[in-house]
Amino acid sequence: MEESLEKSAVHLSIVVPVYRSQESLRELCTRLETALSPISTAYEIILVNDASPDQSWTIIQDLAKRDDRIRGINLSRNFGQHYAITAGLDFVRGDWIVVMDCDLQDMPEEIPKFYRKAQEGYDLVVGLRAARKDSFLKKLSSRIFATVFNYFTDSRLDNRAGNFGIYSRKVIQNVTKLREQNRLFGLFALWVGFRRTSIEITHAPRTHGKTSYTLSRLLSLAMDNIVAHSNKLLRISINIGFLLSFFSLLYALILVARYIIWASPVEGWTSLIVSIYFTSGLIIGNIGVVGLYVGKIFNEVKGRPLYIVDSTTFQLES
Repeated sequence: MEESLEKSAVHLSIVVPVYRSQESLRELCTRLETALSPISTAYEIILVNDASPDQSWTIIQDLAKRDDRIRGINLSRNFGQHYAITAGLDFVRGDWIVVMDCDLQDMPEEIPKFYRKAQEGYDLVVGLRAARKDSFLKKLSSRIFATVFNYFTDSRLDNRAGNFGIYSRKVIQNVTKLREQNRLFGLFALWVGFRRTSIEITHAPRTHGKTSYTLSRLLSLAMDNIVAHSNKLLRISINIGFLLSFFSLLYALILVARYIIWASPVEGWTSLIVSIYFTSGLIIGNIGVVGLYVGKIFNEVKGRPLYIVDSTTFQLES
């Protein structure tokens, strides 16, 4: 990737993962052209079709025929949003890279604001949706996701921030070196460091389709990335085990003292059975936590590619 970037005359690269967006693609490209032209005409728009079941790829091919600055990548199957972003980033050639969604809630007209802020000496500028135009349930699920994720990973993800932002070439070069199977672009961009800031942006209401991120999917994403980026769950399991051992020993000493000092008989089997079920549940749960980590290790050591490209609208370099 680094060689292609060094040889490039592209100034701005826009990376857009595409899924179920046939209604918005043409408007997106038109508005991007209007927004980017005052900054530079040396730009490229990389549309990554994540095996969308609608006519998105056909529209991308048509757009690419009309303007060679539009470059389409078609993945062999649905890999997920952050894998599609990775695919786009692997092919960028620009000095500055913008990552955004395709549903037009990320407004192309905000890109000049990102660019001007970056020229003040920042390597990455992330947008904060001050007034999110989402449903109450979507905003609530996003807040829960950020809270749970930040607690377990000791991160500082802001639930108002999405993928929409501008990133310098050196930031993206380092992000693309991270090839873990569990992917969260915003966390990778945070992890690599460099000079970072955020700005408030206008968030548009969704006019086409609906989000694929349900509460259950967000929680699943949080769990996957918690396991991938933190061992806090294991530490909590160890602490619970020690606490249980301590209180069990304390209770046993109390029972012995009662029997010796007051000749109080040990009570029946009810408390014993309850404690067995309780500790058994904790043991099984802890084994499950360890199993999650082992499963993630298994996925990593297989070394499978993060995505597979089926076709592109441009010639791939050998």
